[in-house]
Amino acid sequence: MPSCSVTEISKCIVYPEKKSTVSDLRLSVSDLPMLSCHYIQKGVLLTRPPPSFSFDDLVSSLRRSLSSTLSLFPALAGRFTTSPAGHIYITCNDAGVEFVAASAKHVTVSDVLSPGKDVPLLVREFFVFERLVSYNGHHKPLAAVQVTELDDGVFVGCTVNHSVTDGTSFWHFFNTFADLTSGACKIKHLPDFSRHTVFDSPSVLRVPPGGPRVTFDADQPLRERIFHFSREAISKLKQRTNNKVNGIETAVNTEEILGKVSNDGKKCNGNGNGEINGKITTVLEGFLKSDTNKKNYDRTAEISSFQSLSAQLWRSVTRARNLDPSKTTTFRMAVNCRHRLEPKMDPYYFGNAIQSIPTLASAGDLLTKDLRWSADQLHKNVVSHDDATVRRGIASWESDPRLFPLGNPDGASITMGSSPRFPMYDNDFGWGKPLAVRSGGANKFDGKISAFPGREGNGSVDLEVVLAPETMAGVENDPEFMQYVSEVTYSC
Repeated sequence: MPSCSVTEISKCIVYPEKKSTVSDLRLSVSDLPMLSCHYIQKGVLLTRPPPSFSFDDLVSSLRRSLSSTLSLFPALAGRFTTSPAGHIYITCNDAGVEFVAASAKHVTVSDVLSPGKDVPLLVREFFVFERLVSYNGHHKPLAAVQVTELDDGVFVGCTVNHSVTDGTSFWHFFNTFADLTSGACKIKHLPDFSRHTVFDSPSVLRVPPGGPRVTFDADQPLRERIFHFSREAISKLKQRTNNKVNGIETAVNTEEILGKVSNDGKKCNGNGNGEINGKITTVLEGFLKSDTNKKNYDRTAEISSFQSLSAQLWRSVTRARNLDPSKTTTFRMAVNCRHRLEPKMDPYYFGNAIQSIPTLASAGDLLTKDLRWSADQLHKNVVSHDDATVRRGIASWESDPRLFPLGNPDGASITMGSSPRFPMYDNDFGWGKPLAVRSGGANKFDGKISAFPGREGNGSVDLEVVLAPETMAGVENDPEFMQYVSEVTYSC
């Protein structure tokens, strides 16, 4: 593995091609807590452009399209200002974003992908503003792009202030940037900069002298791996958490169905499972075909694929940490609130519209009860996070404005970020979709997980898992977890 040393070729400020007409945007209840977080760093690994398109040509093309993109996303070309009353605004003053062209020709695509191994630290050099805290947007650009030429590929890394965007807004910007680079004449969806939402608030966050700092040890020894889960593996997990037999939901009334099977003269004692499963399937088909039961069957009762996967990770990481059974563990999951509010927010609202859902359980309960129990704890919290819950969270913050405490101070927490629903592989800059998605060193600590869609789509998922070295070793040796993990074949 090469010890990377990315060479900077050029650096400049890219300005919007058209002047902004957007008024100052006050940071919201969802934006302000992120001032102590690092800038978001996500990027895509691509094959080399066609030979007729040199790296210099690519750099020029990216600069032009970035300028056009900033005209549609003027907030990213602005800076933070703080009013005398203490409110922080994005001033859309066209101050521009940083753009870096770099070279690492001794690094190959396979060096970056390193299947079955830890993500190499060299990936962090593909991004600008390493470990920059979002509050620094008062005097630093709110976004930056670095394009790095590799031996047989290209990496486009995007860095954006976390108080300006959440994952939804980040990928909207990144996708638009790629579309314009590839020659798209019309953009499908424009960002919505309105601030007339429940997240807009007159409350003031008092920032400590010198500005906030991250709430975790950024120098803690860590390992980082990408674990890939195929559609088939996730389907098996979902079947486990929903008690499915031959693909049919049995959780709707398991006891009633087993009773019917037993009354029919079959012993449900673990022997003759094939015959029993067949009988359950027959009974279930009749149960679900009933008009009454169709009406009464609530789809929100089903534990989702992602909740099933998250539950398995929660169990396996907890087991690897060797916690006392009485120790309380926390699985924290970020949720998009745009569609949870009544009335719903514009899906392309530009800014943060997220809240964090913590689910708590003792280590003993997680490991002695089955996977369905763990998944159901997550499921109940996500399903219940409705309009009223979102508004209660806003009211709670307004009564006590505070920064978001990232990290794992008790050694028993997991924080899930990003989403396999984000259109990461839609970033086609003109010569094919990405080979992989990778992130920089931002906001990484023991227990930080980021979910990406698998490159093949169809419900596959990649988890970027960051753990203490001894915990990672335990997860890698956990057969319950590793049975669902598969290697990825990267093809151009």
